Amino acid sequence: MSVRKKLTLFAGLSRSVAVTLLFIIGFLTDGARAHEVRPAIADVTLSPDRFEMVIRLSAEGMLAGIDLSGVTDTSEAPQAGEYDALRLLTPEELEAKWRQAWPGIRAGIVAEASAPLDLKLVEVIVPPVGDIELPRDTGVVIAADLPTDASPVVVGWASEFGPLVIRQGDGETGYSGYLTGGELSQPLPRAGVAHESALTGFYRYVVIGFEHIIPLGLDHILFVLGLFFFSMHLRPILLQVTAFTLAHTTTLAAASLGYITVPASIVEPLIAASIVYVAVENIFHPKLTWSRTMVVFGFGLLHGLGFASMLSQIGVEQGRFFLDLIAFNVGVEIGQITVIVAAFMAVGLWFGHLPWYRARIAVPASVVIALIGAYWVVERTVL
Repeated sequence: MSVRKKLTLFAGLSRSVAVTLLFIIGFLTDGARAHEVRPAIADVTLSPDRFEMVIRLSAEGMLAGIDLSGVTDTSEAPQAGEYDALRLLTPEELEAKWRQAWPGIRAGIVAEASAPLDLKLVEVIVPPVGDIELPRDTGVVIAADLPTDASPVVVGWASEFGPLVIRQGDGETGYSGYLTGGELSQPLPRAGVAHESALTGFYRYVVIGFEHIIPLGLDHILFVLGLFFFSMHLRPILLQVTAFTLAHTTTLAAASLGYITVPASIVEPLIAASIVYVAVENIFHPKLTWSRTMVVFGFGLLHGLGFASMLSQIGVEQGRFFLDLIAFNVGVEIGQITVIVAAFMAVGLWFGHLPWYRARIAVPASVVIALIGAYWVVERTVL
């Protein structure tokens, strides 16, 4: 195809297609800014008379007053400027800010046995400033004396503080709960660890898997959109999605079991590169071949490692490891199918049957996807 013809294709974009592409750019380039909102992780230790909770969290987001349940990136929040200013503070300055704000933050934390616990701020551990484009994890230690009635403890916090992972015990026999929307944990016993029913746990990990795609998995969403814009025919989409699913299921299981360990510094740039590859191939090689399917399978192996990284933060109960792993994967699949259905309803249903669909929609959308993926490659390796 000549340069003139390519320019003509871009010039022929209809208004509806342009709006669609602007939506993709606006929604997904927010994710390119690395102020990612991640769940806080709280490790609870109980003795007959003492409660202690060590929390890894984004102190800047909470101090800025951002509703961390409503955004996936702090750059999206109205308080983004204040967050950025706090991100520049030294460890000593940020600790002072946290201690000053502690009474208000304390009001949003729930810790109850037979009565509310009198929580005390024990320690605040703030890392150096580092790369200001990345979130900084602050450690906060809080503790309280327990009543003498041996009652279990329930913990949680306000929804605006964002998702909270509650962990009790070690990795082999421990309990892990993923709390959103101001939920409270299972009752945590003073001896042993908490347990939840298999059905409750299965549902919870389905939700976690879905949320890892929508709204948190912007790079995975882009990759799936790259598969969608390859062809409007059902067979190519099914073959690609099936290959991708089999691949990421394999590495998700292997990495979660500890058989594979690849640093995020390697996985994340390669995931971004996979987005570029499938988008560019959409433009220049629109025919489905076995090589395309195998390439998608190979990239699926990388994405599975990305899924495993997120799942490792939350943790799974060893006694239900495979059930929770299956549930998480089911949630991921539901998320991917939702992306494809949404893309079909937005553009495929209306324009997919038209002779200019590929020239005016699929190719320009793939160009946008490739550009965003290329930016992420540079950001994750150079910037």
